[in-house]
Amino acid sequence: MEPKKYFKDQEDVQITLTLDDGSEHLCSVICIFPLNDKRYIVVSPMEGQQKDEMYIYAFEEDENDEPILSLIEDDDEYDAAADRFDELLDEEEFDEWVDGDE
Repeated sequence: MEPKKYFKDQEDVQITLTLDDGSEHLCSVICIFPLNDKRYIVVSPMEGQQKDEMYIYAFEEDENDEPILSLIEDDDEYDAAADRFDELLDEEEFDEWVDGDE
């Protein structure tokens, strides 16, 4: 499974989340990454009190390439996805540091 990775400084990708109560929240996509034959998405609300928070969801696309996000209900799966996201952030910062020295 080829990863799709988006980071804020590379692309400005947005998605609208519709919560169970029907409210909609515009979010910035931080990245999409694979882990153990699944894909995950990290988003950050663009408005409101949660603006500086990030959320991780399981990620799929339907036959029309429309995103399908679902909650990660298994604690071990969530921890693994959060750890992988932390690794990706570390790699991104390392790449920026190395590129900046050239």
